Amino acid sequence: MNEGLNLLVQPQWRIIDQSAAGVLFSALQSFGLDDTLCASVGSGNAPATARTWVHHNTVVLGIQDTNLPFLQEGIDFLKDQGYQAIVRNSGGLAVVLDEGVLNISLIFPESEKGIDINRGYDAMWLLIQQMFSDFNKTIEAKEIRGSYCPGSYDLSIGDKKFAGISQRRLRRGVAVQIYLCVNGGGSARAEMIRHFYDISRRNLETKFSYPEITPAVMASLSELLSVEITVSDVMLRLLQQLQKNSDFLFNGQLNPYELELYPGYYQRIVERNEKVAGG
Repeated sequence: MNEGLNLLVQPQWRIIDQSAAGVLFSALQSFGLDDTLCASVGSGNAPATARTWVHHNTVVLGIQDTNLPFLQEGIDFLKDQGYQAIVRNSGGLAVVLDEGVLNISLIFPESEKGIDINRGYDAMWLLIQQMFSDFNKTIEAKEIRGSYCPGSYDLSIGDKKFAGISQRRLRRGVAVQIYLCVNGGGSARAEMIRHFYDISRRNLETKFSYPEITPAVMASLSELLSVEITVSDVMLRLLQQLQKNSDFLFNGQLNPYELELYPGYYQRIVERNEKVAGG
């Protein structure tokens, strides 16, 4: 965990806050942006960056989900629920994004020594522990069986998952990404994904093992902490912690180098999604 702390402490932290952009910007743009930031921070053209983002009614599928035998029927079900589906450019499985889910991406430069994959996960876990330390609740990092997109760094309180962490590595930049279910019904989100898999897989044997979802093992932070928490509340906690871990915290946007890189990375994820749509 000390290694995670070392990673959180940066000379500068740039904040790119897109948590209020909502319906004005798509999850495809978000994944293109994180790749752009990886390349920029990794090449030394920008300092360590924290980007926050919220997307309305989107289910983000992992690459493995595109192999589901009846995927289109599952996507049609999500549309009927008022959700669009997109495919991200990294591993993992389906996750739900809506106005009650805050995503945080921490983008670090890889030093000559490199950043061990667990060190990146530990940094995010430690940050979330710091952000909610006043509640005196134990936040564990372990796989929660029955959750959607299960992984060894699922974050949970009392064995109920409220967040999942992933990583993206590109051109000596590392993006550690987390989705935090801040408010709303964690089990209701899980129920929708359970239906999605039931419809997309039916009872067929598949080469890849998809999760058997138990909605009761997922919850939001508001449910787990017994107090209504908003995305704005979490943003304030994030900024306070990054301030403690930096000599200089500043609000920024894409610099000229990143503005030049972004269209190419965005186009790549658009093309990936077109291939999926084309079957």
